[in-house]
Amino acid sequence: MAEVKPVERPLSPHLQVYRPQMTSISSILTRITGNGLIVGVVLMVWWLVAAATGPEYFATVNAVATSWFGDLVFTASLLAVWYHYLAGLRHLYFDAGHGLEVETAEMLGWVCVIGSVVLTALTLLVI
Repeated sequence: MAEVKPVERPLSPHLQVYRPQMTSISSILTRITGNGLIVGVVLMVWWLVAAATGPEYFATVNAVATSWFGDLVFTASLLAVWYHYLAGLRHLYFDAGHGLEVETAEMLGWVCVIGSVVLTALTLLVI
């Protein structure tokens, strides 16, 4: 029987070798914010179901939704909505064939991050 020699291939570089790039971070943030919105939606639906159920149950759920935890969830959800919206606009821009240069793509990633923080703060000030 023939002797099997292991093929000597280079190992894939580990994630620690790479410097995080804004394009990859913005892609990861888009996925995180999209999935994170589920928490805010669940809390809001729970609140609406409690409102339809009765005053005692609504008082309990309303206490949770208006507590510091509810404020945190809804504020994070607002930030996620703004980020997801801006990232969607960025992807539409990319789909049209624009902004695909590395410098432009990184700048648009920062626009999404900074813009979502600014728009969240403005929304909270208006409300």
